[in-house]
Amino acid sequence: MSKTLFKRDFSLVAIGQIVSIFGNQILRYALPLYLLNKTGSAALFGTILAIAFIPMLLLFPIGGIIADRLNKRNIMVALDFSTAALIFLFFLLAGTIDIVPLTAVTMMILYGIQGAYQPAVNASIPALVDAEHIMQGNSVVNMINSVASMAGPVIGGLLFAALGLTPILYISIGCFFASAVMEIFIRIPFEKKEAKGNIIAIGFGDIKESLQFMFRQKPVLWKMSVIFASVNLLLTALILIALPVLITQHLGFGESTANRLYGYAQGVLGAGAVLGGLLAGVLSKKLKAAHCPILLVGCAVSVLIGGVALHLITNTMIVYLLLIIGGGLLVALSTVFQIQMLTYLQILTPKDLIGKVISCFICVCMCAIPLGQFIYGMIFDDIKSGMYLPFYAAALIAVVIGISTRRLFYEIDR
Repeated sequence: MSKTLFKRDFSLVAIGQIVSIFGNQILRYALPLYLLNKTGSAALFGTILAIAFIPMLLLFPIGGIIADRLNKRNIMVALDFSTAALIFLFFLLAGTIDIVPLTAVTMMILYGIQGAYQPAVNASIPALVDAEHIMQGNSVVNMINSVASMAGPVIGGLLFAALGLTPILYISIGCFFASAVMEIFIRIPFEKKEAKGNIIAIGFGDIKESLQFMFRQKPVLWKMSVIFASVNLLLTALILIALPVLITQHLGFGESTANRLYGYAQGVLGAGAVLGGLLAGVLSKKLKAAHCPILLVGCAVSVLIGGVALHLITNTMIVYLLLIIGGGLLVALSTVFQIQMLTYLQILTPKDLIGKVISCFICVCMCAIPLGQFIYGMIFDDIKSGMYLPFYAAALIAVVIGISTRRLFYEIDR
């Protein structure tokens, strides 16, 4: 990669993401697992994760509007300080009120803040790097975030198994506070837009403008978002629910060992995201849209590995290893696919629409995850045997999607 990619402000954004995402990931690991250990309910676990996504989905479009109208640096600083305050409040209230509603509300606010935060980060990349480095910039930010996502659950798993939830709360508060302080020194080019009408009218007008762009001027964008949403619904949601439920409840490990192994599994998923970011960056000039169906079929095969392991292998440790290998490979391939889609979107979208269009695109893609988590949570709570069947079904449908979308991706290249 060219050295011009790593300018001062882009580097500060990337480093701030390491710290902030690390704090976010150890919380996303520890809070739901703490609830699962307390209640033993896969359905409740999946439902809480699904509910937590709702504020994120609602705030993604709002975050995109804000990112196009306010200074992106100020957005990141304010939201990181707010997250630190949220976790400190959770710490004060834990043990005094019912842990189920407290965890649900905290997760909802945590995900909601992330929904408003991420469009500002994504929209800042084209303003901080040259046009020829946009895919590399996306891959670097994605890869750095993935390193934090990989380290967070591993460290969180070790701390959670040994010391419980409290040290994780301390560390996450420090991470968000440090990230906010660092982001104060970022300089992002910004031109204030003149506001016409009240804030509600402005918001609806901005969303309408983005949707018109996606559906009328560049319809390939909404089609790509639907395809990626299908991957999230069928495959990503399956792994997010299946790994904790299978590892902690069905493979026969003790509670402490299961918590630690689940932390390692989350680390493998993070490593897969790192690998995907590296591949997207290294192969940025060689990747074509025509390669996307191959990536989708590869994602399906990755999930199939776990299904075969559950179906045919009796050694629980081997099953565990194959499950996390398949999950890591799925994350790697889907990360390459995601970076490709995001880069096409940033190149095809005018700068004054980037924040809004990105938020709409991501919102459509992310809607599928809570739906899938809710469905798979119910499935794994009710299913008594044949744990491999959801893996087989999801892989088969994903292969069909990959094969049937070849023409669309060939048209993107042309």
